[in-house]
Amino acid sequence: MAEKKMGIGTMLNAYPDSIGGRLSDIVSLLKKDEFKDTFRSFYILPSVFNTDLDRGFSVIDYEISETLADRKDIEDLHGLNIDLLMDFVLNHISVLSKQFQDILKYGDESKYRDFFIDWNKFWAGKGEMCEEGYIVPDQKYIKDMFFRKAGLPILMVRFPDGRDVPYWNTFYQEVIYNQLDPLELVRKLDMQYNTAVRISEIVNSDLKKKKPLEEIDLKEFNCYRDEIERYLNDNRSYLGQMDLNIKSPLVWDYYCETLKKLSDYGVAIVGLDAFAYAPKEPGEKNFLNDPGTWDLLEKIDKEASGLGLTLLPEIHASYAEKIYRLLSEKGYMVYDFFLPGLLIDAFIRKNGVYLKKWADEIIENRIMTVNMLGCHDGIPLLDLKGLLPDEDIGNIIDTVVNRGGYVKDLHGAKNVYYQVNATYYSALGEDDKAMEMARAIQLFMPGKPQIWYLDLFAGKNDYEAMRKAGAGGHKEINRSNLTLQQAEELLKKDIVIRQLELLRFRNTCPVFTEDAEINVECNESNMEITWTNEKGSVSLYADFNNETYRIEKRY
Repeated sequence: MAEKKMGIGTMLNAYPDSIGGRLSDIVSLLKKDEFKDTFRSFYILPSVFNTDLDRGFSVIDYEISETLADRKDIEDLHGLNIDLLMDFVLNHISVLSKQFQDILKYGDESKYRDFFIDWNKFWAGKGEMCEEGYIVPDQKYIKDMFFRKAGLPILMVRFPDGRDVPYWNTFYQEVIYNQLDPLELVRKLDMQYNTAVRISEIVNSDLKKKKPLEEIDLKEFNCYRDEIERYLNDNRSYLGQMDLNIKSPLVWDYYCETLKKLSDYGVAIVGLDAFAYAPKEPGEKNFLNDPGTWDLLEKIDKEASGLGLTLLPEIHASYAEKIYRLLSEKGYMVYDFFLPGLLIDAFIRKNGVYLKKWADEIIENRIMTVNMLGCHDGIPLLDLKGLLPDEDIGNIIDTVVNRGGYVKDLHGAKNVYYQVNATYYSALGEDDKAMEMARAIQLFMPGKPQIWYLDLFAGKNDYEAMRKAGAGGHKEINRSNLTLQQAEELLKKDIVIRQLELLRFRNTCPVFTEDAEINVECNESNMEITWTNEKGSVSLYADFNNETYRIEKRY
């Protein structure tokens, strides 16, 4: 078995085009003297792969994106002694994947016919067939299931023989009716040219207006409705992510091939995205299915371990559910989604009591965490339930919203909070002292610190990016793409310089090791975090009342 790689050195987190437009631009920045010894790892978000939607999390395949990066960039990062974290999305792949496109082309004859979850096969004998051609499961089988959108998670897929076959589709979907071409109507439907032109004008105009197919009025050409509707359906396109059938041997071949590819890229840690949705059984939960979730993880970990890969399963669940503890007990690294909110809470209440409680739990239970302040997704709130009183979570929301942030409710459900979207700098009131102190505390917390690039550059809420992204574009508030020139100018700012100094200290101080003892003390507004090993000790003294800190070295 290959040796697993991990380490607790600081980790940069960015999209490949977050700075300059290509991964090579970020590499060139990391080669500058200002970044010497600041990062040991780099979490490159999955738009580095061949992807279409969701800023990279809808993966077509795991080849490097030609428009954003190449293998030399990966080699250059290794040359800087920076190891990599890359994502593997277990639950789904894009409709543009070769597997799904093969189904569209060959239907029942496709070798990938059961690579995805045929809804009707899955629910056979456990519900009633509806007029639309899919089974509506009996309530007793779905009462414990959690669907992320209204209605059943189905995409009706048109097969070559004209049948619509329902497939399981947990996440995004869009059915696109393509514009009519009069010449194609003449060729394919043996239609008169002027009739084809007039029908195309009517239909294309209504499609641009997003009018539903059944509401399009062909007026004097209504005798062609069935023919045109069939033609539009036969030639429709899709966007979205289709759920994988983990019971298919071909899916496991795909899993193994992907892990091997990531290993070939020199990846050290594999982030597992949406893994908890992958195991599904009638009558069981479709999120965190027990024992299905853990059986899946065990099988993936066996393959990953043989390649020297460490898994980092990503899952958002409330503190009260203790899923983070279960992951840790099973030997996995855990994302510390609690720290971002706990730190904001400590600044609000000017007291680190809950932060200490969480730090003590990590230490006492030897939980290996990857911690963070900001990230590509948002500041987690759902995770805090059970750790912070609801009133205090509400205070975090109110504070960040008053500072320009946006609340993300849980899949559209009001008052079931999920995350708040803001840059961490803006969430802290765009206060340099608070940002620097928050970074210092993060670096002294147990675990491997992950640094969102925009936090490092003290980025502010980007409302223009939100506006351009349109409905649902709230996450773009914290995803500003910087030009290389902008990044180089920001390197002159005191708050950026001081954060880089802290990162360099964290990576070069001999006391920050995996076997160091960590002790946390808190006396109302004053907190002390001390690391100790055979080389000596180092302590952080933080005062939430005055938003000041100091570091003392004893080695």
